[in-house]
Amino acid sequence: MGLRTRIEPVHTDTTTEVRTLNLSVDEARRRFSGAAVARLATVRETGQPHLVPVTFAVDGDHIYTAVDAKPKTTTNLRRLRNIAANPRVALLADHYATDWDELWWARADGIAALLDRPADMARPLELLAARYPQYRASVPAGPVISVLVERWSGWAAAAR
Repeated sequence: MGLRTRIEPVHTDTTTEVRTLNLSVDEARRRFSGAAVARLATVRETGQPHLVPVTFAVDGDHIYTAVDAKPKTTTNLRRLRNIAANPRVALLADHYATDWDELWWARADGIAALLDRPADMARPLELLAARYPQYRASVPAGPVISVLVERWSGWAAAAR
């Protein structure tokens, strides 16, 4: 499945080893695309990170997330201000399970842009509505955050 295996010791005891799998670009993108939610990381002007959960849609090497109608304290969102000042972002999707052989994460690092023109938002909003029934019932007003992914990476405890 395009996985590369790396052996890493977990204890100083030389008999204990664990297999970990670096995900290929295609596998990282596939796992990321299948996740229900991701975390979007932006950076404040002060250098302080800002992290929020987001719904999203993947289209090749583009990821879209929209400002939707869920209650917010303001429409002047920190993530939008951060992207306007510094468009470098990261998104992380992961899977946790009590069976640690099922653990994985996938990350997308890229450049974000804010889309606010109806013509620019149309396709991303269609993709989001295809994934989330809530967006079919209440189309987000936007803006849409468009991320051009420059690097896909990931890790898994085991191949699946």
